[in-house]
Amino acid sequence: MAQAKATCLCCGVVLPPERVRAQLAAQRGGADAVFDDAGRRVGGARLTAVVTLRPGKTGRHYRLPTDADYAAVRAAQVRLEGMLDEWERGGKQGLCPVPDEPISLNEIRRISVPIYGMTTWGDLFTARQKVALVELTKLSLADGAAKQPLAPLTLALTRTANAGCSLCRWHTSGEKHEGVYSRQALPIVWDYSESNPLSESTGGYGGALDWVYHVIESSPQSNPGHVQPADAAACPLPDEAAGVWFTDPPYYDAIPYAHLSDFFFVWLKRAVPDRMNLVNRVGAHGLAPKEKEIVVDRPHRLSTSTKTAATYESGMAAAFAEGHRVLHPDGIGSVVFAHKTTEGWEALLSGMISGGWTITGSWPVATEMGSRLNARETASLATSVHLVCRPRPADAPVGDWADVLRELPPRVGEWMERLQGEGVRGADLVFACIGPALEIFSRHPSVETPDGREVGLAEYLERVWEVVGRTALENVLGAAEARARNGLAGALEEDARLTALFLWTLQATDADAGDDDGGAGDDADADDGDADDAGGSKAAGFALVFDVVRRFAQPLGIDLPKWEKRTIETKKGVVRLLPVRERAHYLFGEGGGAQAVAAWIERAATGPGPLQGMLFPDRPESAAAAVREPRPRYGEAGVREPRPRYGDDAAGEPRPRTGTDAAGEPRPRYGAAGDPAADRSAAPARDTTLDRVHRAMLFQAGGQTGALNALLKSERERGPDFLRLSNALSALYPRGSEEKRLLDAMLLAAR
Repeated sequence: MAQAKATCLCCGVVLPPERVRAQLAAQRGGADAVFDDAGRRVGGARLTAVVTLRPGKTGRHYRLPTDADYAAVRAAQVRLEGMLDEWERGGKQGLCPVPDEPISLNEIRRISVPIYGMTTWGDLFTARQKVALVELTKLSLADGAAKQPLAPLTLALTRTANAGCSLCRWHTSGEKHEGVYSRQALPIVWDYSESNPLSESTGGYGGALDWVYHVIESSPQSNPGHVQPADAAACPLPDEAAGVWFTDPPYYDAIPYAHLSDFFFVWLKRAVPDRMNLVNRVGAHGLAPKEKEIVVDRPHRLSTSTKTAATYESGMAAAFAEGHRVLHPDGIGSVVFAHKTTEGWEALLSGMISGGWTITGSWPVATEMGSRLNARETASLATSVHLVCRPRPADAPVGDWADVLRELPPRVGEWMERLQGEGVRGADLVFACIGPALEIFSRHPSVETPDGREVGLAEYLERVWEVVGRTALENVLGAAEARARNGLAGALEEDARLTALFLWTLQATDADAGDDDGGAGDDADADDGDADDAGGSKAAGFALVFDVVRRFAQPLGIDLPKWEKRTIETKKGVVRLLPVRERAHYLFGEGGGAQAVAAWIERAATGPGPLQGMLFPDRPESAAAAVREPRPRYGEAGVREPRPRYGDDAAGEPRPRTGTDAAGEPRPRYGAAGDPAADRSAAPARDTTLDRVHRAMLFQAGGQTGALNALLKSERERGPDFLRLSNALSALYPRGSEEKRLLDAMLLAAR
């Protein structure tokens, strides 16, 4: 399986996603085996292996399935049919024992199982999982006519449901069972793991009870508080009643909380039918209420949701205005946010400012697990950013745009230096700097230009991203980048700045964490909802959300389309930094390779004339052909006359050296005053410093020491940019990555 395409292991025929969905939909997801009247399996799910434990022996043991294993599956199906028949004969009194509530299509990008036939919440479970959960639901009710629920048993029931679902995975490297909510989504899983609820291993009911018991035992014996469910935009507290207002609001379109909670809600309804006043709190179809939830539902052709960015922003403004009302004038507020797209941040901040708040600070607090699925090789935040805010005084003055811009760079620089010293890096550092930057803007009810134009938050945030990006470049690439701010020479080319900023943003406090994901795929961002299939292969390289890349590239004049397929690759809203090996065809030509080019370099290095200026010049088409295919030596078969030296024209006259025009005059350096082509990337065939660094890395990877030494000698004569960029990238690439290993080895050879 790969991205919902099924490939036959026998004949190699590929079944398109449309046929895969149709076949699974006919079996309501296909998680159960299909038997004939004699009890023989004739289709459906196939049991691959049975995992066992052996007394006195450590580790997991595996065996092939037997007829007895399938007989147990068939027996569970018969038992389930009897339960449902009994309910129907009783006039369908009360709730169906197996959850029959429909799964909403409004979050099909995160909960994509309906397109595979799993249209109700009960469809997510196999027959024997349903039987086990129905029996455990009965166990959660105490004996007696009152039928009062036992809360610890009810909590254990939901933990067992999370581990006893047909969307669970087998963690291959850890050899363990993983629950369905390893991330905040419900994607299709092509090969699932089924736990035994009666065992003492992961997924067992006894283990779930132990967790609940330990939480109760370790809870502090303190005075109980008062909890009251209420609408965030209609708080029951009176005016100025609180000294602290603390909230962890919904993260824009990141997590469909109410939709995901239905997974547990349908079982809780059956376990506690007379408690929690559930009848008055359910929404449509007897599920968790969603109408007033302040989130953005990701658009999809099957969705009918109207929850957009505008409704999110207006809802947040109403909620923050209500918080402003109930807080003392000298009180303090704190807002937790960990979303990694700038649209989410802008919508939240706009709501806060419209609600009458001044952001006074932001602090990253480590709250996230580095081993969670969406943290691996992405810019997922390792922290939650806590925005500290206070009510803005009613008499706050209108801000002056020039004063705000003047104060911004030193404020951002001060906080970046402080946070980096405390170990905060990458995406965490970017978003943690927003709070101090926003204080300058949000302490005014509005900010205006000298001609009276009101400056919007989006315009200000563009300046914030520019300042953050430039400050980051100065930190990682050195003082030459600071000179580039004023248009002076010394800055590296666009692709080097893009790569450095990309890797800098990718860094996080959990960058070295992570392990095998058990085959999990990416977020469900495809139009057909299939991108979240858990069997898809993941492309190599490092990834960032496109919006984050665009935000730091655009203010710095980096034109992303120019570098598409050359340095980056963009698919479905995610930008991937191409690994150095994938750039080989661009660096050496389609028909060439590192070995062929290395052989040519070694011959050129020992021949007459200097090598400086001949190594990978601006590559007109004839030079590119020479690089792709080494020319035969003089005297070889088929060669009667000496060929012109590389760098000479057909008449044997020297061509202009790299860096000179047709008359032999030196061309202005990149970024120099009067350079007619200040954007070095405007000529795609032109070599950049990053190109030469990557070639050196590929020579290092291929053991081409002669070519590598010749290239390094040439770069030492050329100037400091090569080593400056190499050292910067070595510090930015994650530890353990192939790129860092090659760079460090290449730099060792350069000493």
